[in-house]
Amino acid sequence: MKRRVLLFDVNETLLDLAALDVHFERVFGDKHARREWFATMLRSAFLLTITGPYRPFGDHFREALRQTAARHGIIVSADDAQRILSAVRRMPAHPDVRPALERLRDAGFRLAAFTNSTHEVEDAQLENAGIRDIFEVALSADDAKRLKPAKEAYERAAKLVGVPIADVRLIAAHDWDVAGALRAGASAAFVARPGTIWNELVERPDVWGVDLDDVAEQIIARDS
Repeated sequence: MKRRVLLFDVNETLLDLAALDVHFERVFGDKHARREWFATMLRSAFLLTITGPYRPFGDHFREALRQTAARHGIIVSADDAQRILSAVRRMPAHPDVRPALERLRDAGFRLAAFTNSTHEVEDAQLENAGIRDIFEVALSADDAKRLKPAKEAYERAAKLVGVPIADVRLIAAHDWDVAGALRAGASAAFVARPGTIWNELVERPDVWGVDLDDVAEQIIARDS
């Protein structure tokens, strides 16, 4: 059986956003503001992906900080915003990530990272997390000028790795990312990271795991 090319979402799926909590505790006085900021960033990205015009993911990062700060009645200084951005580039990988990726690579799968972040941010993240060497290529939705979950992002990624979209499997800890991949014609797998809640209105993928080890085992069984 021909093995699918595996595309891995980066933020939350591979990297642990909890590393940012200390910065949000310092700036906002509440570490839980990190989840609020991330949700606001996604909402901003989805809004402009639906309506246009295209804006790079970093623009949504900064706008989400501004909106979150406004809700908390504060102003985030340029220095604090830069410290948070720098921390985003240095987030560690979840403990299960490297062993699972190595297992999939050794099983003969082609692995690619695939994120909404720009190549500059993605490359820094993967290098600093110590996992860049495992991936054949690091892909960004910025190449398509359409952020995930727009189908053009997945179609462009498939083209860049040289396979039909049906030969791609996306692995993500986000229901919206999984849904986008499925609607584009790819397969998908969901990693149920702590705190992630699945939207039951969304079609479930055929691979669903409690962590990346679980997902890797299922992918090897299904796609080898």
